[in-house]
Amino acid sequence: MHVGSFVLAAQFPGQGHGEALHRAVRSAEVAEEAGLDSVWLAEHHFVPYGTCPSAVTLAAYLLGRTSRIRVGTAVSVLPTAHPVALGEQAALLHLTSGGRFSLGVGRGGPWVDLEVFGSGLDAYEKGFPESLDLLVRWLREPAVASDSGRFRFREVPVVPRPSEALSGVPGPEVVVACTSPASVRLAAERGLPMLLGMHVGDEEKAEMVALWRQCARVAGRPADEVYGAAHVSAGVCQIADRRSDAVETLVKAMPGWLKHGLEAHVTVDGRTRSMRDPLAYTELLCGLHPVGTPRLCADRLAATSERTGITRFALLVEGSGDLAATEENVRRLGAEVLPHLG
Repeated sequence: MHVGSFVLAAQFPGQGHGEALHRAVRSAEVAEEAGLDSVWLAEHHFVPYGTCPSAVTLAAYLLGRTSRIRVGTAVSVLPTAHPVALGEQAALLHLTSGGRFSLGVGRGGPWVDLEVFGSGLDAYEKGFPESLDLLVRWLREPAVASDSGRFRFREVPVVPRPSEALSGVPGPEVVVACTSPASVRLAAERGLPMLLGMHVGDEEKAEMVALWRQCARVAGRPADEVYGAAHVSAGVCQIADRRSDAVETLVKAMPGWLKHGLEAHVTVDGRTRSMRDPLAYTELLCGLHPVGTPRLCADRLAATSERTGITRFALLVEGSGDLAATEENVRRLGAEVLPHLG
């Protein structure tokens, strides 16, 4: 089992952007010290829900400050980026880090980001498969041309080639955030592992894994890919000597962050959107994920793995909103939970 942290660089009420980003960096550094396997970095634009606007840039910084831990994006928002530019950055980080970089990509939302970056609503609603295919080609082939859809250019060489310097490693892994059957099918047909969100529980994640395998088989993916895909499950982790204390920590801090963070999202076309009740959502997350004593947290992770077949986890550890408490939470995850998982 591989346990990592999920870092949003969340701006809690009363905090500045620099404070949120400093906590994000420190939590990643402590994750390596504590023996965690990975750190996954979220990307958001123009909202305090997350203050990191470029997950790949923060990944580069953290790869330079660490020596062992894997650093991934969860996710880089593909409709607001050119796939070739993102592919070049991913190849660069893959080669210079010795293969420690993972590129997670997602469709994002119908937010004003699409207006600001000039990609438009169509890139979100219809363009994700085309962008994903171009990105994967860039990371797998020596030269690439494109003559359809949004991207039209003559053949150009891939520089740097991500597979050139690392024998046996074809390039950075690409993980796709999946929230619907359509996105599951999209990832499966291409043999790409999924990142599954923290808002869904074990039963739904197990169904998504089963659907992914079915679609991968139909698409003719090899058996080792179908059954060996390293999907990632996002969740929340808060450790305390009593479960009630862990829940209380999150219930006190997270609703305020969720309320002012999620409310800040603005749709690009003025469409009406609904927002989860922040308190109810926090309580839901406490029920779904490893929140409680170290033994309970270990048992919860093991149960999720057994029910879903997923062996990689990206756990939000900054739910307290406090730097010292976040560092302690990460250290306890490494020292008191990981040993129970073998």
